[in-house]
Amino acid sequence: MKTISFQASLAAALMLASAWLASPVSAQTQSPPAPAPSTAQPSAAGTVPPAAAPAASTAPAVVGAAPVAANPASAKPEAAAMKELSPWVMFMSADVIVKAVMIGLAFASLMTWTVFIAKSIELSVASGKLRSALKKIAEVRSLAEAQMALGTKEGILPSFLAAALREARMSAGLSSDAGIKERAASSFSEIVRAEQRRIRIGMGVLATIGSTSPFVGLFGTVWGIMNSFIGISKSQTTNLAVVAPGIAEALLATAIGLVAAIPAVIIYNHFSRVTKGYLELVSRASGAAGRLLSRDLDRSHGSVHSRAAE
Repeated sequence: MKTISFQASLAAALMLASAWLASPVSAQTQSPPAPAPSTAQPSAAGTVPPAAAPAASTAPAVVGAAPVAANPASAKPEAAAMKELSPWVMFMSADVIVKAVMIGLAFASLMTWTVFIAKSIELSVASGKLRSALKKIAEVRSLAEAQMALGTKEGILPSFLAAALREARMSAGLSSDAGIKERAASSFSEIVRAEQRRIRIGMGVLATIGSTSPFVGLFGTVWGIMNSFIGISKSQTTNLAVVAPGIAEALLATAIGLVAAIPAVIIYNHFSRVTKGYLELVSRASGAAGRLLSRDLDRSHGSVHSRAAE
């Protein structure tokens, strides 16, 4: 009997040792091991360890495999959120002030292209009309013939001719040709300045857009990044899926600012060259009207002298 009791006690001790080694560390720290069973059941104590040990040994493997399977599932929403970052989505999710900056820059870009189309048509038509008018009066001999050649069309050259004829009519009876030419030149200068102001309408808008749009976009970027850092501090995380959308929205404002500014600067420089060429044509028209006035004055004085000689 002593031998049987000793064997039963040894089997129970082995069973408890195997269960303790197979259980997780957390289970060991939280619950103490169960008391040894009675030595009165040797047959039950001898059959339990083989079945309990495999079951306990498989538990840690299942627990350790669960987080590995959960990682891909948690990464999928982050990847989907990163793929959904389109310009429209970023605009809709941006702050109110950043949205206002983006809308203002888009409107400025629209104004730039509107001015480009309008000024291109205006300068092309005005230059074509002035060149055609200069060709028509290239062979005329007097102001009256020039007016007849041009007809009743409106333009810068008919304005010069009308100013020269008006000055010649108002100065009738005066013997000083230099005074008439000086007054006519003053009238021509006023017409040229008025034409310069008219042809440069819209150029100031291009200059303003080209110089201020990058700074307006930078303001939107600074505001958006500031809001992004505030969101990071509130969420207490630096995960890329949380930080990236706000920074992308902020950088979109700078991109729109550059899209508005770069074409405005290029178009402004282009129109500066084209306008300079048109104003040279205006100067040619002023000179042509002045020469016709001088011929008329010399012709009138020559006829007076011929009558006096007769």
